[in-house]
Amino acid sequence: MATPTLVKGARGSRSTIALKLLMASSGLVFIGFVLLHMYGNLHALPIPGFGGHDAFNAYAEHLRTIGEPMLPYTGLLWVIRLVLIAAIGAHVYSALTLWNRASNARSQSYAVKKNLGSSVSSRWMRWGGIALLLFLVWHLLNFTIGKINVTGGANDDAFNLVVDSFSTWWLTVIYLIAMVFLGMHLHHGTWSAMQTLGFTGSAAARRRAKLAGWVVAIVIAGGFCIVPLAVLTGLITK
Repeated sequence: MATPTLVKGARGSRSTIALKLLMASSGLVFIGFVLLHMYGNLHALPIPGFGGHDAFNAYAEHLRTIGEPMLPYTGLLWVIRLVLIAAIGAHVYSALTLWNRASNARSQSYAVKKNLGSSVSSRWMRWGGIALLLFLVWHLLNFTIGKINVTGGANDDAFNLVVDSFSTWWLTVIYLIAMVFLGMHLHHGTWSAMQTLGFTGSAAARRRAKLAGWVVAIVIAGGFCIVPLAVLTGLITK
């Protein structure tokens, strides 16, 4: 009796779908994280009952004490970090693999034709992702791992470190450029994830997915821009 064989290309197709699902799901993890991170950053705003020096530092400390005494100090924070590391590893791996497959599968003329109908966000998706990875390294050195105060001041006060950092115009410019890349990445990434997960089956669903991409990009990237601009314009001071 003959053993059934896979249709040519079926295994590769299933692998590609799995990679797209992996990239979509890991991307959704990051959307949830950056949304909460953006909300936390807004505690630096001098809003009575919500933000300011003490409120921002209390928020920063609360991240380290969540789960006590069942979890040790910074215990849950490290769980979140490990989940994010796993998610970023999965996202980068799936993105690079799909990028390589797409490059090998299409001709130059097809690539040019495709780019003519693509959005700016989609065309910058890969290089923007690389830029965001580089920015993430600096961001962690600046505020988490190294707590580098570019003004030479103290780094033991979270709020003051934020103010010192964004009082430096070139650092704020780098941050704002990174937020532009983040907005483009979120815009196309949200649409792509909804398409991969099957939420764009009709014209109305596609319109909702595109709207969702714009909303996510503007809310999160725009929200991240508020604090550095507020510091640079003197609305937030030490």
